[in-house]
Amino acid sequence: MQFTKKTSSGKFTTIGKFLIKVFLAVFVLFLGVILISKIDFPAPNKKIEKIIKNENFKTIK
Repeated sequence: MQFTKKTSSGKFTTIGKFLIKVFLAVFVLFLGVILISKIDFPAPNKKIEKIIKNENFKTIK
């Protein structure tokens, strides 16, 4: 009796591997968004004001 090795993979295994990779990619992106949203970026304390002369304004009708 000879032993044979099955070399071709079924459709389920290739689809399963693809779905696992997609799930892991989505999970990593989701985790990244959550971690970035928890970072407290500093906001400027001083108001930024710029004086604009009235000559530069044009009325559009």
